[in-house]
Amino acid sequence: MGDSMAQGFKNGGIYRTDLSFPAMIARSMGESVQFDQPSFSAQAGIPINIEVLIRGLAEKYGDAISLRHSVPAAREMYRTLSRIKSYWDGQLKSLSVDQPYPYHNQAVWGFSISDTMLINELYSRNHIKNNRPKYSVFNVLPDNAMYTTARLVLNPSLNTGYENNTMLNNVELLQADGGIENLIVCIGHNNIVGSVTKLRIVFSDSDDLHNYYADRKCTVFRPEHFKEELRRLYTKVAGMNVKNVFVPTIPYVTIPPAIRGVNKNGASSTGGYFDYYARFWIWDEDFDPIKHPHLTKDDAILLDQIVDQYNEIIRRLAGEFDFCVVPVAKYVKAAARRRHPKQQIEPYPADFIRALQRNPKTGYLVNKDGHPRISTDYLRLDDTTGKLDRGGIFSLDGLHPTTIGYGLIANMYRMSMEKRGVKFENSFDWDFVIENETLVTDPPPLMHDLRNLLRFLAMTGQERLTFFGKNILELLLETFSARPEID
Repeated sequence: MGDSMAQGFKNGGIYRTDLSFPAMIARSMGESVQFDQPSFSAQAGIPINIEVLIRGLAEKYGDAISLRHSVPAAREMYRTLSRIKSYWDGQLKSLSVDQPYPYHNQAVWGFSISDTMLINELYSRNHIKNNRPKYSVFNVLPDNAMYTTARLVLNPSLNTGYENNTMLNNVELLQADGGIENLIVCIGHNNIVGSVTKLRIVFSDSDDLHNYYADRKCTVFRPEHFKEELRRLYTKVAGMNVKNVFVPTIPYVTIPPAIRGVNKNGASSTGGYFDYYARFWIWDEDFDPIKHPHLTKDDAILLDQIVDQYNEIIRRLAGEFDFCVVPVAKYVKAAARRRHPKQQIEPYPADFIRALQRNPKTGYLVNKDGHPRISTDYLRLDDTTGKLDRGGIFSLDGLHPTTIGYGLIANMYRMSMEKRGVKFENSFDWDFVIENETLVTDPPPLMHDLRNLLRFLAMTGQERLTFFGKNILELLLETFSARPEID
């Protein structure tokens, strides 16, 4: 149970749930292990799949979108997004599937702690009904996408039998029907991620506690509020008497490249922080602190301090309830070389490095000293070879992991589970993970000129005025905010 991290969200949408880190863990447990999960493969996922979108554009316009092609490319993208929106808004067919019992993966992207106990399919259906889809240049992504996803996870057959079930209720049903040996509770990221998706720090007040997503007004839960909500959830989970419960620490929200660290003089980071944190599609030399929304160094330090407090709360409550803490935050920090170049922790397991070397498409990513050229930077290609130059851990939305990133997370969980006595029949299949990371093994041609590609996706030119009322990348980031309204 959990949020986008447990569901397998990447590149701006939920698409291949079979590549989520829980699915990878189940895969290594053996052939006899059944792990049921919803499918969102229709229309390449919801709300958007940036990788599929730019591969489609590359088929028509090659490895660059010139000024001459920007308007027809925008027209093509608008048609594609309109079709995707119509499908997930339920305009083309019923979205229900025949699934008589709850999925084993109950994660829903966008959920924060209280949502696991509050939001059900009936509430989601009524929310969609009361906020009808809008079709205009200002609404090119599926409306109410999180609630549509929630309906198809919590009550996929869309019948009345499960319409009142929250995520927690469904987990309770699975526990009552034969028991749960291992439960992952991956939640809490969305209690603070709104600060970087909206580039604004608005602290929670008492009205935000145990309140519905649409009614909250904050982007950051105060640590005392985070603790209160997490204790409520952990208490309910502990009451189910699951054998093993695994909970992760939360990585710093200032590490993912959804926000780009910029220094005033263009120098490298000192002390682990930059002067400003702006949108990832704005290059350093273009950034203007007067013109562009941003967070400051003090904001970033504050957010990291809050995450440190969150993780201390997670560790203390986990100890109280005998849950196992998975140190995800420590390893993500170790991989952030641009920001923390002197970290001594090795975030990459030896088996992963050997798998990179075995694959003819990724062998070049391991240097002569045996260290992989994989990082938390936004994915960049070498101008000459067209191969990966940096990045590889975070996907094209700048916020969620790639398949390789999810593989690294799965490996962290596996190590913690083995320490807890959980048995695995198979070794972790790094070859499978790497083969399914097409951003690394077969980068989209349009990534060759990342700067112009991001400018195009951000709709900064005439194509935006013609076809799009708002920046698509901005809209996408807004979707992940704990404060959902768009100012």
